[in-house]
Amino acid sequence: MATAPQPADTFRARSLLNPATVIVVCAIGLTLLGLTILFSASASFKEGPYFYLTKQLAGVGIAAVLCFIVSRIDVDYARNYWWWVGGACLVLLVLVLLPYVGIRVNGSRRWLRLGGVQVSEFAKLGLVFCLAHYLALNQTRIGEFKRGFLYPIGIIVAFVLPIVREPDFGMGAFYLVVGLVMLFLAGAKWRYLLTSGAIAAAGFAALVIQNPNRMRRLAEFWDSEPPYQVRQALVAYAAGGTDGVGLGQGRQQLSFLPEAHTDMIFAVIGEELGMWFTMGVVAVFLIILIAGLMHLRRAPNLFHFLLVTGCLLFITLQALINLLSVTGMVPPKGMSLPFISAGLSNLLLMGLMLGVIINTQRAWGRAALPRRARTMREVLA
Repeated sequence: MATAPQPADTFRARSLLNPATVIVVCAIGLTLLGLTILFSASASFKEGPYFYLTKQLAGVGIAAVLCFIVSRIDVDYARNYWWWVGGACLVLLVLVLLPYVGIRVNGSRRWLRLGGVQVSEFAKLGLVFCLAHYLALNQTRIGEFKRGFLYPIGIIVAFVLPIVREPDFGMGAFYLVVGLVMLFLAGAKWRYLLTSGAIAAAGFAALVIQNPNRMRRLAEFWDSEPPYQVRQALVAYAAGGTDGVGLGQGRQQLSFLPEAHTDMIFAVIGEELGMWFTMGVVAVFLIILIAGLMHLRRAPNLFHFLLVTGCLLFITLQALINLLSVTGMVPPKGMSLPFISAGLSNLLLMGLMLGVIINTQRAWGRAALPRRARTMREVLA
């Protein structure tokens, strides 16, 4: 007769099947796919495929180290330094705008000259951390206009303005959407959120209208014929069909498809591995979202809930925006596909956010107090 599992065995099995483990396994699978496709997508580059593959492998190693470090930090203790975290992110967002500090590429300053780091990627975690701390600290006053809406909107705007100044309107709007969703989940009033959303939409529309380049790209998207980059991506999907042409056999990345190794890498997957594989990638991101929502059900307090929610939103919404862009369903936006696209900054950010999710899984699984402190004791008069 089989014996009943011991408590230690039950705990071990539960720890292997928890949502955080599912997310990590999905992330590893997507990263391995990204390394494989990157080798093919960069084959025609003058640097050769090994150049980008080596850089991406180094990024994966650094991201893994950052993930481990963050998974071991006491997040509640780190809240004492939220001003330092937020302040450092804001300083870097401003520094990247300076002529000899930031690098100008295609008319935008998004990267630091030292290391080529895209600051707006790392500032995502700074926004989530600061906003989660503030909203948790003021959760009893979230219905007030000043403390429950005006101050947290000020935190969001402080991050959005320098990003819009780069200029990067898409990333600024992305920050704003994630911030407003966190405000909504914290319990902010509907009328404040709707009003601020309408004002923000009008402001972004005015900025786009005043920018000839972005107006041209938007007009191209609404024309009967999609922009060149999207057309080539659609050609890649058509060439791949259901089963794909085979790894390394794709043709669109041989100078036809711009940014094939970064923003448009999903089109390379479609051409070489086919429709079923691309649907599998979408399913994996959906699994990450579902597992994240299941993980959130165990959140012990509002701070932990919002911290993980922000990380989950920045991972899954970014994937959604990329997938919609490369399939021509929304205007093209230069945004990486998480875990898959080439690019050090976003890869390191994904490592940090995975570390937060693993950290909370460990923290939520522990008892609030050690056993000795939880033991009932006689109270003497």
